[in-house]
Amino acid sequence: MLEIVYQDDHLIAINKPHGLLVHRSSIANDAKEFALQMLRDQVNRRVSPVHRLDRKTGGLLLFAFEKDVEIAMQQQFMNGEVQKKYLAIVRGYAPDSEEIDYPLAKDNGTMQDAFTAFITLKRAELDVAFGKHPTSRYSLVEAIPTTGRMHQLRKHFAHIFYPIIGDRKHGCNKQNKFFKEQWEMTTMLLHASELLFKHPVTHQDIHLKAPVHEEFKRVMGLMSWSS
Repeated sequence: MLEIVYQDDHLIAINKPHGLLVHRSSIANDAKEFALQMLRDQVNRRVSPVHRLDRKTGGLLLFAFEKDVEIAMQQQFMNGEVQKKYLAIVRGYAPDSEEIDYPLAKDNGTMQDAFTAFITLKRAELDVAFGKHPTSRYSLVEAIPTTGRMHQLRKHFAHIFYPIIGDRKHGCNKQNKFFKEQWEMTTMLLHASELLFKHPVTHQDIHLKAPVHEEFKRVMGLMSWSS
């Protein structure tokens, strides 16, 4: 059963678990469950996602019931009219705040502008040796991307040398192995926490929030951070 965090006559939002695909994909033939089909069966209505989340990213995923609402919301996302906030746990002591203005390449090699701002909410130093270091340092950051490029946050935090924990493709393999061996944790610690947008039908301001999932919460506990 998916956790529904918002529903009206036109839109529905879930708190997507880490590891769940939004819909069927030829590049993930191992998957047997998909958010789209699960939500459709749960509410017994046609639903269409208006944006995307990586398979390994948890958090807010918004769907529309009607085609015209789907198109209107997709337009808001494309126009940068939807504010998205994410929580991530990264390696190292991240700066208090930073703006990452770093273009990213599409699959065909074309470069696209990409911009992410973030603030650091908490830091932790664990009395656990890692490599040459006697301790291990981590940060909890809140990131606000103003563009929506593929794997943007994952690539941007890797670019500034504060990779997201659990990101196998763009992150630090040594840290990922460390978390798996030390705490049996393989989840990518990236969570879509908030969405702010104008409702395409009622024109009301909508502010959605989704709490982090259990694995994310468990790591926050390891860091002595209150959730």
